[in-house]
Amino acid sequence: MADAVQAVDAYDTVFAYSRAGRRAVCAGGDGPPTPVARERLRYEVGSATKTATVLLLARLHHEGRLSWLDPALTHLTPRHPLGDRPATLLHLATHTSGLPRLPPDLYPAVITDRCTNPYAGYPAARLVAAFVRASARPRHRPGARWRYSNFGAAVLGQALAAGSDTDWNTLLAGHILTPLGMSDSGTRPSGPGTDAVGHRKDGRTPVPPLLAAGFSPAGALRATPHDLLTYLEAHLHPERHGPGALADALRAVRQPMLRRGLGHRHIHSATWFVTPTRHGVAYSHGGATCGQQAFLGFRPETDTAVVGLTTRRFTARDPFMATALTLLTDPP
Repeated sequence: MADAVQAVDAYDTVFAYSRAGRRAVCAGGDGPPTPVARERLRYEVGSATKTATVLLLARLHHEGRLSWLDPALTHLTPRHPLGDRPATLLHLATHTSGLPRLPPDLYPAVITDRCTNPYAGYPAARLVAAFVRASARPRHRPGARWRYSNFGAAVLGQALAAGSDTDWNTLLAGHILTPLGMSDSGTRPSGPGTDAVGHRKDGRTPVPPLLAAGFSPAGALRATPHDLLTYLEAHLHPERHGPGALADALRAVRQPMLRRGLGHRHIHSATWFVTPTRHGVAYSHGGATCGQQAFLGFRPETDTAVVGLTTRRFTARDPFMATALTLLTDPP
């Protein structure tokens, strides 16, 4: 783990590891010492937030409050006509809704504010309006094609909130974060001394905390390394949270749902990327914000979980993701 930290060129880097319930955390970085130990700070996990949003969907499904197969429009705009084959909540969860990666009217903000807060000016109401427009003329028929979509994941979270008559932040805290014991996690910035500070690709220029607005269900989660290990350990041992809807949901999100890519070689559950390895199947999801990057992964056969966090937005050639995946797939 120390070698893994050393391999990552960033102000702050943390790798956290759990094996059969025993934990180890290793932190370091090129930046000055932080006022609070790096392993106690909350980090932005970006798109790994989607795993929590889909877990929330699974829990609400098993509670009978809604169904995987509900059309999303039914919860967001009940009076709107559904059309021949509307996108369901499951389509949104599995990136098969036919939606593009982002709404077309968001791209100008992404281009001008991609190093600060491109989502900050895009509230939930605007997101829902964009979804209604996209639903009228989808690029692909829902269920026909896999295409990774931040747009779809954000719509999913807002549909769950609308169907529960609350906001997504409150719904996630009450049904996922608090029941799992993730007391040092949240979806809004808390300020210096609590949240890690992200940096641009140069590794030196700080960026402001992420403000995700309507896109919060796709990327707003912030958590400490130990809270993220708690989250992954729950996926390794659903029985510790049951019997009940939460345990059922933790089992459900591990089940293979679809294949994609050339020869259908890539496997996905409802939310996790599934990779066969020498030592059993590995589940993983990465995430990035304007100034931070995260990796979450677990492998049930060896009772192993790995969290990687860093305060720098990397390019594809940087070693962070490959280093984290190696810790998960090549055990000692």
